[in-house]
Amino acid sequence: MKKQIVVVLFWAVALLLSACTAVQPTAAGGAAAESSKLAQIQAAGKLVAGTSADYPPYESIDENGNFVGFDMDLIRAVGEKLGVEVEIVDMPFDSLIVSVQEGKIDVVIAAMQATAERDKQVDFSIPYRMTKDAFAAVAGTALTMQAPEDAAGKSIGAQTGTVQEGWIQKNLVEAGLTPADQVFSYERADQAALDVANGRIELLLMDAEPALALAQESGLELILITELTAEGGKSIAMPEGASDLKAEIDRIIQELIDDGTVQSIQEANGLP
Repeated sequence: MKKQIVVVLFWAVALLLSACTAVQPTAAGGAAAESSKLAQIQAAGKLVAGTSADYPPYESIDENGNFVGFDMDLIRAVGEKLGVEVEIVDMPFDSLIVSVQEGKIDVVIAAMQATAERDKQVDFSIPYRMTKDAFAAVAGTALTMQAPEDAAGKSIGAQTGTVQEGWIQKNLVEAGLTPADQVFSYERADQAALDVANGRIELLLMDAEPALALAQESGLELILITELTAEGGKSIAMPEGASDLKAEIDRIIQELIDDGTVQSIQEANGLP
């Protein structure tokens, strides 16, 4: 009887060990099956980059329907280093981060600043260019500004979802300097520029270089260029937790900075 009990216990232990062993490879295999973001991009042979192509000289669409600008040249250089083709998708600026989170695009490159708030939603590369902002008014305006707060009380616009829109809300509206009904948000920057040119609003706040390009096209004047409204440099956004992809893109950006590629792309697109 004792012998039978020992045999039963032996087989019970053996079955338990066998079950544990069987579970372990499955778990490991499951982790391996869920490949990293970088591996997925390399396997697909394609990097899908989202942008908002209304922001020359960073991103726009030329008369032939091609994506052109500093960011567009840069992401293609990144794709070349990754050994994959680059597909660029145009969408409203304020939908870019959500599109990364939902997996509709792999990365965002749209003159986007890596703010603390955005960093809660996605991961960012190291900066590839530092940022300055500009306040634009209609050409020939009598308005003058010495500091960003001089915009207080003026009707002002910015592109939806941008750092500039956030600065206006925090430093003008919430500070009680400008009524909320004097602040206007626009899906595209060129729409805001048109409203300034036509006298519907007094000021537009946006990145300095695109503001300069829009001023030349739309009859605007830059009355203040400042770093005080900017939170940081422009970076590439990617899914939160995609550490392998971030590490590789960081490495590539630094390499492109060090070998002069970024400088060459800046000069080719008229950026100082």
